[in-house]
Amino acid sequence: MRKIPRVIAGLVVGLVLGATMTLAVQSNGEQLRELGGGDPSSATPLGDAESPATFLAWVPGGLPAGFSRAVADLPWIDRSTAVAEDNVWMTRSWSSDGAIVDHPTRPYAIPIDAAAVTPRSFGAFLPPPDRAIVAALADGQGVLGATSAALRGLGPGAELVFRGGTRVRIVEVLPDELVGAAELLVSKTTGATIGIHRQRYLLLQPHDGEPLASTELRRRLRPLLPADLGIYRRVKVRAPGETPFFRSGDAVLPPVMLKTLFGEFAARPSPERPGYLDIDPVWVRANVVTATVPLLGRVTCNRALIPQLRDAMSALERRGLGGLIESYAGCFAPKFVNRDPTAMLSHHAWGMAFDCNFPGNAYGEPPHQDPRLVRTMERWGFIWGGSFIVPDGNHFEYRRAPPT
Repeated sequence: MRKIPRVIAGLVVGLVLGATMTLAVQSNGEQLRELGGGDPSSATPLGDAESPATFLAWVPGGLPAGFSRAVADLPWIDRSTAVAEDNVWMTRSWSSDGAIVDHPTRPYAIPIDAAAVTPRSFGAFLPPPDRAIVAALADGQGVLGATSAALRGLGPGAELVFRGGTRVRIVEVLPDELVGAAELLVSKTTGATIGIHRQRYLLLQPHDGEPLASTELRRRLRPLLPADLGIYRRVKVRAPGETPFFRSGDAVLPPVMLKTLFGEFAARPSPERPGYLDIDPVWVRANVVTATVPLLGRVTCNRALIPQLRDAMSALERRGLGGLIESYAGCFAPKFVNRDPTAMLSHHAWGMAFDCNFPGNAYGEPPHQDPRLVRTMERWGFIWGGSFIVPDGNHFEYRRAPPT
């Protein structure tokens, strides 16, 4: 596999924090221009003028069966589209001139955060100049997000090959905020052939004249969730401007940003341990180290995280708050979220998250971390899992560069 140059952390964080939502721009009813083949009949107007603002809605673990249909049928919803997203496995990539770019060593492949949409309904949520991709998506072609394209050094005309042999030709590169910061965007038909199956989030536009805040929209949507979801019977709603990227799990950095900051690995689902990954040992040797960190002791993390983690723990010591760290429960752990092979990759797989004080802070339970610990970690650029929609109170992970 080719080596990815590491980009300065502040550059990526600036991109994340400075991203502005360009979804839900006002439609002027322009017709689509044809791009990359496809059925010319798909080049028809999408949406009416003066479209209302777009909202994001997602449910932890994915949208339950029937939820997206129930939302679409609400009388005050003008339009909606469901976005599926999964980790898929890329085995090769070629540039537009035929040069091999990615060539992971067998049995490994490169995990790609890929999204799949219904082209026509998704197109209504794009600015009119970008709606030309609808015909190309329907024709089986793909779109790269801007950071994904920069990471790979690929653009229009490139080809990606996935386990099972499906080839996806890239027809366009779009800003990250238009594709939910996914690395790859394809149609749901193409997505099914490469392993994208689970609906993760909805894009919604209420009727014009239906002014809604995210809190009110959440109140209206929650009764549509099945009663048997348990701790996952929650819906997160975001209004325009409330989050950099409209995607599931929007509070944390998307995988493409993690790759840029902490390196990209090739891996495979572990055949011996379901829910875990076998990561190419070449990447592990280059990026994962064991070091001594104040209060935590010996930790095994991504080498890029160690200085920031050490500084955060030292800050706790200086303030006389060292006793707030009662136990340490690990950092680098190559696995899927909750060890579920159908879930997305855990951020622990990059070694950029760590767990501490597990007793009283288990996943899904009301968290009990001391607020002084949380504030200090946040000051040093870590986000606390206790603030997640499903609390993970023992969890902290990188969110931004430390203060200068």
